[in-house]
Amino acid sequence: MDQEIINSYSKINSLNVSRETFIDFEEFISLVNKKNKEINLISKKTGENIEIRERHVIDSAQIIDFIDLNSISITDLGSGSGMPGIIIAIMLKNMKKDIKINLYEKSHHKGHFLREVSKKLNLKTEVFQKNIFELNNLKTGTIMSRAFKPMPIVLDLVYKNFSNFKNLIFFMGANGKKIFKETLNDWDLEYLEKKSLTNEDSFLLNIKKIKKKIKKN
Repeated sequence: MDQEIINSYSKINSLNVSRETFIDFEEFISLVNKKNKEINLISKKTGENIEIRERHVIDSAQIIDFIDLNSISITDLGSGSGMPGIIIAIMLKNMKKDIKINLYEKSHHKGHFLREVSKKLNLKTEVFQKNIFELNNLKTGTIMSRAFKPMPIVLDLVYKNFSNFKNLIFFMGANGKKIFKETLNDWDLEYLEKKSLTNEDSFLLNIKKIKKKIKKN
């Protein structure tokens, strides 16, 4: 692999990412670019390889330290183009971790793409083309939410529809501080906060416990 490409992943050097992982990342980027000509997977403005690496791949990969590696399964809400779900699946494969990634994606076309990618890259995933809001008693290890639904909606979904989970990871954008502060009016959360590697105005939340606050009359 070209050293320049490897250098473009320097922000995740601390994660001890293998050369094989970078090769899979590049294959995935190629598949995204090809499919993006047929359906809208990602913005055409971020369609250049270097942009995809920075804004999507590295952004997704940085949560690996938050993933519960002792679980049987991990759940990605609204997988879309597969970031972070496919990215984490690639990393787990190369870490030799036998953990299944559940990819929830309602779109038929995107679901088909996720299955194709998983097969080509030999990833342990399962695509659920269902409305997760209609499912109950779900169990998993880590839950990932990146550009899926607003934070209060996701918290309510996890609180009501998951009977068991280890932790919940949020990718918070530029206005994330305001959203998070407002969310804490309604929820008691046990969490860790981490600055994003890809955007100085963004941050990550690793939530271990969630509890709905009881409103006083």
